[in-house]
Amino acid sequence: MPDMNRRLFLVTGFAAGGTLAVPGLSAAGAGTAALRYPFHLGVASGDPRPDRVVLWTRLATAPLDLDGGMGDKNILVEWQLATDEKFTSIAASGNAVAVPGEGHSIHAEPQGLSPGTEYFYRFKAGEHLSPVGRTRTAPAAGSAPGSLSFAFASCQHFEEGWYHAHRFIAQDEPDLVLFLGDYMYENNSGRSDLVRGYVEFDEVNRLVEHRLRYAQHKLDPDLQAAHAAAPWLPVFDDHELENNWWGVNFDQPGRKQPAFQAFWENMPLPRSMKPENSAIPLYRTIAWGTLARFHMLDTRQYRWKQAPNNNNTNCGELRRTDRTLTGDAQERWLLDSLTARDSGWDFLGQQVFFAQRDGDGRASTCDVSEDAWDGYPANRERIVRGWIDRKVRNPVVLTGDVHRHWASDLRLNYHDHDSPVVGTELVTTSITSRGSTTPPNNLDENPHLRYIGHQRGYVRARVTPDQLTAEFMGVSSVLVRDPAKVDLSVVRRFHVADGRPGLQPG
Repeated sequence: MPDMNRRLFLVTGFAAGGTLAVPGLSAAGAGTAALRYPFHLGVASGDPRPDRVVLWTRLATAPLDLDGGMGDKNILVEWQLATDEKFTSIAASGNAVAVPGEGHSIHAEPQGLSPGTEYFYRFKAGEHLSPVGRTRTAPAAGSAPGSLSFAFASCQHFEEGWYHAHRFIAQDEPDLVLFLGDYMYENNSGRSDLVRGYVEFDEVNRLVEHRLRYAQHKLDPDLQAAHAAAPWLPVFDDHELENNWWGVNFDQPGRKQPAFQAFWENMPLPRSMKPENSAIPLYRTIAWGTLARFHMLDTRQYRWKQAPNNNNTNCGELRRTDRTLTGDAQERWLLDSLTARDSGWDFLGQQVFFAQRDGDGRASTCDVSEDAWDGYPANRERIVRGWIDRKVRNPVVLTGDVHRHWASDLRLNYHDHDSPVVGTELVTTSITSRGSTTPPNNLDENPHLRYIGHQRGYVRARVTPDQLTAEFMGVSSVLVRDPAKVDLSVVRRFHVADGRPGLQPG
């Protein structure tokens, strides 16, 4: 394990203000002569491939101003990627222009990199130097990595707690971080025990308001540290736009485009994913050699509107075979992706609860959440049958949304408690967003639900060819600000053996 004092110094940058002269990194050009320090929002990387990775930053000299303090200027930004943290061995470098129409964000995409390699990166604008980030490329196609470590997290209502979980994610130094939705919330919490407040708006719906809200999140040093520690694979859920929004016909005209634009501007996503015409191409697959693949899903843009359930009596509508959460094209893409059986572990990174959670356990009713996969059971069954028919060796669904830790065995028929286990679902609790502490009273009717935890935190995972180990991590408090008074613990551990679906306590 690297020396943590050195690593924490690395992810927080070289010096306050960042005005060091650095050999090989010359002053930037037009628009930067009187530029104040612009890197308050940190750095990030994402979507690693064997030969490339996305490097991100967003310039803001006054992050909580509506224009970030940047006005209407174009700013030339230099970037460097090196194989050592002192930048004595430069692997790639280049220039990019931060423009007002993209929130002065930078999405640099160095290519021709070495696979399976750790890199360090930084940016420069004018005389100002950014913090340094650590990233890595994916292993070469066809190679067989011995292990992979990753963390996944979701749901970080800014007002409701401090981001201690992100600090611990950074200290773990994972190979990857998956963020599974609700990076920010569109409206205020409404709770009485808030630890900090949003700036100015009750609800965001304009692009400048989205940009400001993301900026406020990204000023948090623990979130910056997690971004700088490893490449991220982010997807959104609902609160980046509006609670429980649905599909291409979502009836809030004018709100999707600014929400998607701001999400892209503030995430380490490639330029090919920049939204157009109120749509963003979010779903994609990231391979990690022959060890693992991550199929990152979009469970919002293409779904049918949630079925009205009318006190669990509208089962016919809910169970229609054409009802879809993924949309037909994304379903075909996922099944086609799973057809290529060239990976030991297939992870479905997605947003809403996948396993059945039936309130009364009876097949004759539909006492379920219409917003989760239970509201689209035929779509779920086609996907599960798809991975069974394709003999996917180790299907594992990774989920956010519900503000609790859950671990579930997956079946085709949940009402037959002796039916075969055909996969695994791991659900991360929230970073800060509060959840109910009342235990569900229907676990006897849902024995496939193997664990429920009520802490805030994240999930830490390690994958080898033989086994997946998942550790449900809990922080002792999100209300206490002092990091020295907040502990992290493994609240539950499970294993999944290669080729043997089903959770085993660890």
